[in-house]
Amino acid sequence: MNIGDTLPPLEIPVTRTLIVAGAIASRDYQDVHHDAALAQEKGSPDVFMNILTTNGLVGRYVTDHLGPHAVLRKVAIRLGAPNYPGDTMTLTGTVTAVSGNTVEIRVLGANGIGHHVSGTVIAEVPA
Repeated sequence: MNIGDTLPPLEIPVTRTLIVAGAIASRDYQDVHHDAALAQEKGSPDVFMNILTTNGLVGRYVTDHLGPHAVLRKVAIRLGAPNYPGDTMTLTGTVTAVSGNTVEIRVLGANGIGHHVSGTVIAEVPA
């Protein structure tokens, strides 16, 4: 890998099932991640994805590209526009640093209303 290399985009359909399953799997029982009526009472148009699900999807995106032996050393992300059911999040990545077997990748995830996630992943790829 070289600085400036890009990862192929990954489109992830944002379904209600993905949002709720991700919240339950990460033990995030906040009502805004599984109950549309309560999410609306709190000002959201619908349930929305939690940060732990997004973090997992970012990790999956990088390891799908780097291979099964890659080890994520650091994932640092920030959320922006919410991921609502019925939208699609497209993840893209660019290599920003390479040192030996370690690679740093800048990741962006966009949906129909803006940037859902941005951040950096540092991974080690065995030789």
